[in-house]
Amino acid sequence: MITETGRRKPELLIPASSLEVLRTAVIFGADAVYIGGEAFGLRAKAKNFTMEEMAEGIVFAHEHGTKVYVTANILAHNDDLEGAGTYFAQLRDMEPQRPDALIISDPGMFAVAKEVWPEVEIHISTQANNTNYQTYLFWWKLGAKRVVSARELSLEEIRAIRRRIPEEMEIESFVHGAMCISYSGRCLLSNFFTGRDANQGACTHPCRWQYAVMEESRPGEYFPVYENERGSFIFNSRDLCMIDHIPELVEAGIDSLKIEGRMKTALYVATVARTYRLAIDDYLESPEKYQANLDRYRAEIAKCTHRQFTTGFYFGKPGAEAQIYDSSTYINEYTYLGMAEAVAGDDGTLVQMEQRNKFSVGDGLEIMKPDGRNISVRVAALYDEEMNPVESAPHARQRLYVRFEKLQEDEDAGAGTPTGALADVEQYDIFRVDKPRI
Repeated sequence: MITETGRRKPELLIPASSLEVLRTAVIFGADAVYIGGEAFGLRAKAKNFTMEEMAEGIVFAHEHGTKVYVTANILAHNDDLEGAGTYFAQLRDMEPQRPDALIISDPGMFAVAKEVWPEVEIHISTQANNTNYQTYLFWWKLGAKRVVSARELSLEEIRAIRRRIPEEMEIESFVHGAMCISYSGRCLLSNFFTGRDANQGACTHPCRWQYAVMEESRPGEYFPVYENERGSFIFNSRDLCMIDHIPELVEAGIDSLKIEGRMKTALYVATVARTYRLAIDDYLESPEKYQANLDRYRAEIAKCTHRQFTTGFYFGKPGAEAQIYDSSTYINEYTYLGMAEAVAGDDGTLVQMEQRNKFSVGDGLEIMKPDGRNISVRVAALYDEEMNPVESAPHARQRLYVRFEKLQEDEDAGAGTPTGALADVEQYDIFRVDKPRI
């Protein structure tokens, strides 16, 4: 979409692993979500969607003006193709609404999809190694609508591709999340070490393991690699984060800004979707407004689970110091407590939810609103499903009713001071606490 200022308005594309996360992505600002079914996607360990869940999610997304793309981006073997045809036919015949596009990397899967569902919109996955404009034109001539750029491309290369492809052809690029250490995600480590094929969706993430390198003829002599007291992580990439560079992404002519994370929580998705939504909209409204709010975006994006950040290859090939993350653990400063499923009670302030981590009466926490606000609250009361008062929520996925009391936001009155006012909570608000919970 071209704005009145002549800029492309990029789509914000968010991952979803479940219905809960899909709803979160939609409410917190996604223009489109991408999901996986129970087969043919590259996240076999993710929860993924049954056909019934997929249909429900598509209806919800479309009701809110959000598109849904379904991944089928494995590198297929002969035995996959017949089942793929059946699967694409099921997606084609979905009622009441179909997916908006398929994400495919394998030419055989592309051919099957076009045979079974000729009018389907197809996006070519980054797994297809899309590194030059001739590759884009190749897929365009075959009928693809969009190509996902290889993560190895710089912004300069993407701008060059934009100039050499049809105006109506779309470029999609990853802008945030975990990065595979192998070229365009085509990794063989998992298959070699564990027999689980990353290109069939079963990656065990051996890139996050600790390593030492030794030359065969020099036993006991270890090759010096990037190392600290925790070990050597020569394959372990930092996470991509381009929140500081929305202007460059827009000016490069990218049509869709894609977030990685189809195995992430609702809190991750809400945090990243809301932050990039605000940043994109602020920039398109006024570059000065975007620049003025940069510290806010940075502070918010740091609240989701992440490794140290990098800009990847966008500004040239990074060195080891800018690419390798020297730990096998995430930075995790906030914990997901749950989502408001409904608001009940005569005064509309009793919140129905399913908790995801323990909290108790008297605890302070934060409510994330889709519009960008964070509201500090205290848990004033907790009730179980039978409306019996309880002091805490210690059981996994316990269903609760919660009453929140708003905390004073005026610094002169003292941070954390109860106001006596009940917090205004709406369906799909997210609850989080600013320290990890055990």
